Amino acid sequence: MCGIAGWVAFETDLTIRSQTVDAMTATMGCRGPDDSGTWIRAHAGLGHRRLAIIDLPGGRQPMSVPTPSGEVAMVYSGETYNFQDLREELLRKGHKFVTVSDTEVVLRGYLEWGDAVAERLNGMFALAVWDERVNKLVMIRDRLGVKPLHYYPTRDGVLFGSEPKAILANPLARKVVDLDGLRELVGFTVAPKWSLWKDMYEVEPGTIVTVDRDGIRQRRYWSLRPAEHQDDLDTTIDRIRELMTDIVHRQLVSDVPRCVLLSGGLDSSAVTGLAAARLASLGEQLRTFSVDFVGREETFTADENWDSPDTPFIRDVTDLVGSTHQFIMLKPGDLTNPDLRRAVITARDMPVGFGETDTSLYLMFEAIRQESTVALSGESADEVFGGYRWMHDPVAVNAKTFPWLAYRSPMSGDRAAFLAPHIRARLELDSYVDDQYATAVAAVEHRDSDNEWQKTMRVNQNLHLTRFVRMLLDRKDRISMAVGLEVRVPFCDHRLIEYLYSTPWSMKTFDGREKSLLRAATAHVLPESVLGRRKSPYPSTQDPGYALSLQQQAKEVIADRGHPVHDLLDQDWLAGIVQQDVAKPSDARRGIDRVLDMYHWLDLYRPDLRF
Repeated sequence: MCGIAGWVAFETDLTIRSQTVDAMTATMGCRGPDDSGTWIRAHAGLGHRRLAIIDLPGGRQPMSVPTPSGEVAMVYSGETYNFQDLREELLRKGHKFVTVSDTEVVLRGYLEWGDAVAERLNGMFALAVWDERVNKLVMIRDRLGVKPLHYYPTRDGVLFGSEPKAILANPLARKVVDLDGLRELVGFTVAPKWSLWKDMYEVEPGTIVTVDRDGIRQRRYWSLRPAEHQDDLDTTIDRIRELMTDIVHRQLVSDVPRCVLLSGGLDSSAVTGLAAARLASLGEQLRTFSVDFVGREETFTADENWDSPDTPFIRDVTDLVGSTHQFIMLKPGDLTNPDLRRAVITARDMPVGFGETDTSLYLMFEAIRQESTVALSGESADEVFGGYRWMHDPVAVNAKTFPWLAYRSPMSGDRAAFLAPHIRARLELDSYVDDQYATAVAAVEHRDSDNEWQKTMRVNQNLHLTRFVRMLLDRKDRISMAVGLEVRVPFCDHRLIEYLYSTPWSMKTFDGREKSLLRAATAHVLPESVLGRRKSPYPSTQDPGYALSLQQQAKEVIADRGHPVHDLLDQDWLAGIVQQDVAKPSDARRGIDRVLDMYHWLDLYRPDLRF
């Protein structure tokens, strides 16, 4: 795991611009606290910050290989879980290795197969290769977009980086945010290639972007395609069990301490059970971590989102599998510290407004990093197995918009309510969301044999796997890497996703519940309580002190009349919101979080706003 950055310029001598490449690389320091390196040639500069996970002494980057026609250099972020298999194949083809790192396997894989190496990699990765033999930059991103990668075209080349902040450190990049950036920021459609910053783009998941003197081109090497599912129910369950076991085993490979994030839900508990069994066979004990709020278990009140607190289920799992567990307990004062909010905004490079779900995640990751460097997560199981409540709600499924916007969720409601009326009018948010939805649906492939219901549910799952999951993966990556923690996501293994994407929806709900196949495939490592538990969201504090502190900070924003945030806000809305009851998560409480995020983001980034 690491952070990468770089600059390609075909009409500029970058050997005299090395300080700029150094500055771009330095912004990735949190992603790579263990080492730093740059590689500079006339028309290409590559930078790398390393979080050492595998082959601690041998995996330094940038890594390069000389060839008779020129040098080939690479910077790489992520993990390739099948690197040992690929290494054996490359050895048989005559390649010589000087390290035991997955980085060298990927680089030599490029030398052997060119950019087709992408199709052979099983993992989470974002990489950039400068091929001096043909003066070409090749950028590759993993199939699901677990690892981030952004680029910014320039007059004579391109800037790139794991995060926007690396690109913004180059004076060629303008810090402009226009209406298109703002629309998606509040729209939550997760538009392809979108970046908040004008003229900056994401390398799309499953895509290769090449840059040479003729310009920038992209090629998709992987996409979701339905196939006929031939297996019966028992065979399907067995196949999922085999895949999940192999995936977790591969993702436990590490030369540094690793753990599992355990919430007490089905997803994380399944990963925990499989990981504990694997480590027990090796004579090791698994470590698990969870986050909760002081007093939440004792004062918990059930509502439409949470039926029960997490803690009893976590205890049941740890008692069963024998893991060493640590509860990371947070107080309202921990979550409302403005410095913490600014740290999260800096990690994400934008004012998302997710409040304590982001700040508590940051604090949890920060605490885990004191004990472990690698953590396995249950993220993305809902997208893969069909776990979200709105996936099973007929109104949301048939709403002709993104299901997470049609159902009551943190992304629904009037998401632009905090903005000044003239800005809201210019956004034309409803039209934007409708256009994005139509574009997304048109890209979904169907089988000739699909009936209308099957098509509807395939669209439902496709939207989650190509759009919604990217928002959650980016959140987890950016916040975890801000404290130097690598979080792995077993449910994003493309083999599992391809298999389940073609599995009939009726089989995914064969017992009348969500995630039926995951429950059946991992029942052997789960306690009965978890097997019977209903889906619960990420925990949110119900402490009224949290909401009161938010409102006080919002009042301080109101008092700071000279601040540029007031050019963006609906002043009547803001004046009313600080008087409302926001003790529990609500549109009003989320609105305050968006205001506070915007307030601090403007201070931190000083963007050129063109609304």
